[in-house]
Amino acid sequence: MSCSDLELSPPKAVVRFEDPVSANCSTSTKHYGMGWEAHVGKTKFCHYNDVNVITWNVTSLTDWVIEPICYVNAADGQHNKTLSVIVYKTPDSVSVSYVNHTDPVMEKTQYELQCNTKNIAPLQYLSVRWYKGQNLVDSQTFTDDSKTPVNVSVPLLITPSRADDGAQYRCEAELDLGAEGPQPPTTG
Repeated sequence: MSCSDLELSPPKAVVRFEDPVSANCSTSTKHYGMGWEAHVGKTKFCHYNDVNVITWNVTSLTDWVIEPICYVNAADGQHNKTLSVIVYKTPDSVSVSYVNHTDPVMEKTQYELQCNTKNIAPLQYLSVRWYKGQNLVDSQTFTDDSKTPVNVSVPLLITPSRADDGAQYRCEAELDLGAEGPQPPTTG
């Protein structure tokens, strides 16, 4: 037996914080027992060799970091496979504010806008995009692997001209969690 004889379905789980999640582990190889190991949603060790599928199930996932492991005891030892789990949270709010400015906007003067994204996770899948009207003017992605919710502020420097009279700036925060995530990706 090899680890490739273990199949996880789905192979990767993307779940919103506090939502349910489940995954099956299966093998077609003769074994002496199989189970899941995780700090939540544990399954009992199943020692019946006629059982070839075992399910890991959590009714409400409240852990930000979890690595459930399916294991099988075979004649040549124990084999295991870890389920990749991404736990996400959409932002509580996404807003635009001026930094250190309350007066009317003057042309040819530089201003700093800030896109404030509150309570979002995980950061490494976040893209923040700035728009002037319908035109994309800036975007930022993140490499921080923080798994728990964070507040993020992304600045944009602008120097308005007469042609910008009435221009509207807005920002979007998007979690792109891949094919396993919500489609279209969640936007705040």
